[in-house]
Amino acid sequence: QVQLVESGGGLVQAGGSLRLSCAASGLTFNDYVMGWFRQAPGKERDFVAAIRGSVAYADSVKGRFTISRDSAKNTVYLQMNSLKPEDTAVYYCAARRNIATRNLYEYDYWGQGTQVTVSS
Repeated sequence: QVQLVESGGGLVQAGGSLRLSCAASGLTFNDYVMGWFRQAPGKERDFVAAIRGSVAYADSVKGRFTISRDSAKNTVYLQMNSLKPEDTAVYYCAARRNIATRNLYEYDYWGQGTQVTVSS
């Protein structure tokens, strides 16, 4: 049974930083693309970043967010710097095999989400 468990969300002032973690179990971690998505109230769930060998970022976070993974811990991270109020959302971790994609419908497994709130 695959499980993805996010942690690290919280309340931060604009300009601050947070690091999200997603611990994966029940899968062969190195076979999977790990992605981060976010969903603000009343909006669609949007791609943020993905990593397997290479990385990809949404334009809105490029230069501020960094995705990384630790295969020894089966964990993927999202370091978020220079946070803005518009980054406020529930952040979800997701996994799919093989090829990275920005399309959320192509991800097979999802975590429960962690709330990030950025105050102005």
